[in-house]
Amino acid sequence: MQDWPPSPDSDASNGDPWAEPTHRPLMGDDDIPRAAAAVVEDASWQSALERAVVQTIVPADSPPDLVLLFASTAYADEYPALLRETRERTCAGTIVGCSGSGVLGNGIEVEGRPALSLIAFWLPGSTLRPVRLHQELLGILDEPALWTSVSGVAPHEARSWIVVADPFRLDVQALLDGLDALYPGLPVIGGLTSSRREQRRGWVFLDDHVYDEGAIALAIGGPYRILPVVSHGCDPIGEAWTVTGAERTQLTSISNRPALDVLNDALASVPAARRRHATENLVVGFAADEYRDEFHRGDYLVRGVLGIDQERGSMTIGGFPRVGQTVQFQVRDADVADIDLQQTLTEARAILGAHRPVAGVLFTCTVRGTALFGSPNHDAAAVQAAFGGLPLAGTFASAEIAPAGRHLGLQGFTATLGLLIHDPVAS
Repeated sequence: MQDWPPSPDSDASNGDPWAEPTHRPLMGDDDIPRAAAAVVEDASWQSALERAVVQTIVPADSPPDLVLLFASTAYADEYPALLRETRERTCAGTIVGCSGSGVLGNGIEVEGRPALSLIAFWLPGSTLRPVRLHQELLGILDEPALWTSVSGVAPHEARSWIVVADPFRLDVQALLDGLDALYPGLPVIGGLTSSRREQRRGWVFLDDHVYDEGAIALAIGGPYRILPVVSHGCDPIGEAWTVTGAERTQLTSISNRPALDVLNDALASVPAARRRHATENLVVGFAADEYRDEFHRGDYLVRGVLGIDQERGSMTIGGFPRVGQTVQFQVRDADVADIDLQQTLTEARAILGAHRPVAGVLFTCTVRGTALFGSPNHDAAAVQAAFGGLPLAGTFASAEIAPAGRHLGLQGFTATLGLLIHDPVAS
């Protein structure tokens, strides 16, 4: 595994202004925002943490303001000890993170094996306010004054949010709707915990505590904001229609026809040579913004097809369809996902111009990675190539949190990147 950052005598620029500088800011430059990240694979969490800390924090460093930690569920039984040791070793002001079936960063993705991803931030002038949430607390999101009192985050104090959440015992969409109403227009990125299939549990981390339910929402303020970069991996097939029948997770009718009939028509529109691929990689997309005149790739919140009822002509999906929604069937595709990621990263570079991000946090769907691309490291390597070795940490998520149209949504099958920007002018 390659250490990070590169040694001071290395030359990573090759004339590219976006390439990683050959040295990070001097330890005495406390007014310069910076970050350092490491991904370490090791059967021992103690050894993994030791190596990660050595790669990110040197003895002359002041304690980091923030550490984000993503840890393989192979370490789940020892998470409490891992968090206590992380707090003791880093002395970070705030630690936030979660479990994952895999972790990633700095061009590396480790799937299904014991590993951790750690990124340390030094952010002078920042406001960092973590909020611990569970299902019973979601009601306060409807009462702004009470929310501010409990969370300590007034509307003017946050410029962005990072959210990690457990999908099993928390209504995550209700959480996102509440944040959307309280902080309209603010960037929010994050992901839902993932684990090995037999575990069916998730864990979120705050400082030296581990929780097996709920969420951690980190408000970021001061001269910093997050630029969300969301890349989709699905291509629409057939036409867009309107949901006319739904029963909880059952999609029963579309445009007054059995949903399965509309699905078969969509599959029939695919060239014969690709029809089998389409059938085996089928998902359902619901319009993120109903007020568009036309819908294209990326305009949908994608959900998996979990089952087919031939007798009723209906299907079970990974979500709750509503009558009146715009729906279009989609196909997961590695080539489409690769092209879309390259395009979105190029667009992000154009938006930023010469303004280099401090670091990146990446939540990529568990069905991407090797399962989609046939080889490891695809998404993490693409980010590193686009941003010249940007310090990067992240995890494989069971769903991703990102802007969807004019609101927040739970994404599926995406690579959702948050670029932390130092933006003092607008603070």
